[in-house]
Parts: sequence; C-alpha cells; structure tokens
Amino acid sequence: MFRVNDNYQKLPGSYLFSTIAKKVSAYQEANPDRKLIRLGIGDVTQPIAPAIIEAMHKAVDEMSRAETFRGYAPDLGYDFLRNAIAENDYKARGCDISADEIFVSDGAKSDSGNIQEIFAADNRIAVCDPVYPVYVDSNVMAGRTGTYDPATETWSNVIYMPCTKENQFVPDFPKETPDMIYLCLPNNPTGTTITKAQLQEWVDYANRVGAVIIYDGAYEAYISEENVAHSIYECEGAKTCAIELKSFSKNAGFTGVRLGYTVVPKELKCGDVSLHAMWARRHGTKFNGAPYIVQRAGEAVYSEAGKAQLKDQVAYYMKNAATIKNGLKEAGYEVFGGVNAPYIWLKTPDRMTSWEFFDYLLETANVVGTPGSGFGPSGEGYFRLTAFGAYENTLEALERIRSL
Repeated sequence: MFRVNDNYQKLPGSYLFSTIAKKVSAYQEANPDRKLIRLGIGDVTQPIAPAIIEAMHKAVDEMSRAETFRGYAPDLGYDFLRNAIAENDYKARGCDISADEIFVSDGAKSDSGNIQEIFAADNRIAVCDPVYPVYVDSNVMAGRTGTYDPATETWSNVIYMPCTKENQFVPDFPKETPDMIYLCLPNNPTGTTITKAQLQEWVDYANRVGAVIIYDGAYEAYISEENVAHSIYECEGAKTCAIELKSFSKNAGFTGVRLGYTVVPKELKCGDVSLHAMWARRHGTKFNGAPYIVQRAGEAVYSEAGKAQLKDQVAYYMKNAATIKNGLKEAGYEVFGGVNAPYIWLKTPDRMTSWEFFDYLLETANVVGTPGSGFGPSGEGYFRLTAFGAYENTLEALERIRSL
C-alpha cells in the first residue's frame, strides 16, 4: 500500500492565514450585516499602475498574432526581465549581480518554500521568532525540524532567534551554530529592520561559520531610512554566503498577478558544488517559466513611468502605516514598525493573548488583523496590522479601535 510523507502530519493545525480566513468567514456568515475591515493578510488593494497595465495589454495583443506569439517561457526567465532586474535592483545600487544569476519565478512565497530543497535534510535552520510561517513549515515538510512541542510551540531541531522589545526586534547571533539562516528584512511581521552595518555583521558571521543566509527582501521598496540596505549584496562578502528572494507583489501590486525572483550568485558554493547550478537544475525541472505577459508587466515596473507610479503607491501605503501607528500611539497602544515596512506590530492590551485580541477586534470593532503568536512563540502578546488597505477604510478601522 502507498505511504504518505509523514512530515506533513507533524504540522500543527492549518496554515496561519487559512485559519484566519475560516474564522472570519464563520463570523461574516453569522453576522452578514456587519462591515468587516481587513487589515490582516498582507494583500495590496490599489490597482496595478497604468504603465504596467499598458505593457500587459500590449503583451496580450502580441499573443494574438502568429508572428509575435510566444509559447513556453524560458524556465529561468526572459532576458529582457532579468537584464532589467540586474540593472535597476543591483547595478544601480553598486551590487555586482549579473542577469544569469537571477531566476524569475511566480513569487517569493514559492521560492522561500522551495529553496530548502537543495539543502541536506540534516541541516539545522535558524529563524527569527516571530517569523513568516512558510520558512518553518516548508522545512517541517522536508523533515528537517525534529519534533514539535505544543507547550512551547517550538521544534526541537530549529534554532530560534527571539526578536523582542528588549532587543528592538532585531535578532542576536544564535548560541548554536546553524547551517541555514532565514532573515526577512524589513521584517514580516514586526515591520522593523536593521542597518546596513548590522547586516554586514550577519554576512561576516555566516561566512565565518559556513552558513548560508536565505534573505527575504520582499519589502525593500518600503525602506525610508538611508542606512538600511535594499539588498544583502550591498554587503561585502554576501555573494559567498547569501541567496536573496525578491517579490513584485508588494512593490508593484502583483499579489494576484504573481511574479518574483531569486538571486543565487555563482560564487556561492558548498565545497566544490555550485548552489547556482543546483538551483538552476531544480528550477528547470520543476518550473515551466512565468508567463510572458506577466514578465512584460515586470519589465514595465522598471520603466520611468512605472517607477514614478509605484513610488506614489508605496507612499500611499506608508501614509496608511503612519496613520495607524500615530493613531494607536495616541490611543495608548505600544506600537512598532511602520517606518521601513507596511506593517504595524502592537502590544496587545490588558494582557490579552494574541488570539483573544483577534477575537475581540473581530467581534467588537469588526476589524481583522493577525495574531502575533501565529508567527512563533515570541509573537505571543503582539498583533500585526497591515497598511495595505484603502486609506478611507484604514481611517475607519483606526477610529473603531480607538473607540474600544
């Protein structure tokens, strides 16, 4: 008889945002007259910028003519997009990343879950706590995390790096030596980040101990402070220890379009084995390329019109972030983030647990957020709100919370 991958049976409950969706759906069904304002999942609400839509329409028209029709995309990405990424996201910032080190995909979430496949099952991972759930869950599925302790909500073979108020939500170097280090900066869920000098220390540490950094830079477009790196490759030595994941979802509103990329430098090796070659083999075997229409949309992100329009969209969301942060502070909440990322991380009031505050906000203010404990044990007692809503809804949600 066939057997299943038992590692899947180790996963506690359902995926965080699936659980939230079920609770919200049940509440909405029982209270159809209530208007819910959703500030939970990090989904954008502004329409795709005109310059990008124009590029997509043009690409659609090309697909209608035999002479310009395209079938399978190159599995690693079209050159026009990889070159645009290399020029704008890397060379313009002084990073020596070439187009053939860039692997185009259908989103950073896919890559952040899949990248672990090229590493041995006995590698130990280190994660920030709290952390984006995909990092840990995908390693659970691969059998890399050991056993789960429901009392502490931790895995026996995972090295946790607590990010708390006491260390300004910035991870300290782990006491145990990891093989793989997951860093998401600016951070999801806390909305906080580190300076370029601090990031350089992590690069130096990884090179020193022989670890690889999986660097999720999905929110780099929201960085406002000059001393914060937009790419880990701004740091000296990063090409020998780091893989970078980037997304078009948050900077260009592609959550429903799906496009991202991963950078694996050719210098990154395990002994004589090239991780660049391994990822290319895995990518080519398991992925058939992002659609031509979508990749043309991605190219338009880097046009002059696209850059200007997306700058306005980022400013729109960060205006929301400032509104939420300042409003909650005035209401007596203790809040963090919202400066270099579109997330507000707040301390739950009256010693409520994260899920108690979730239920309280849902039922009394009809506002949906994300309980911090869903991101890891150190997230207990905290709560995440996103700035991706419409400005009018953001103001209304804030007033509902302030009136509680």
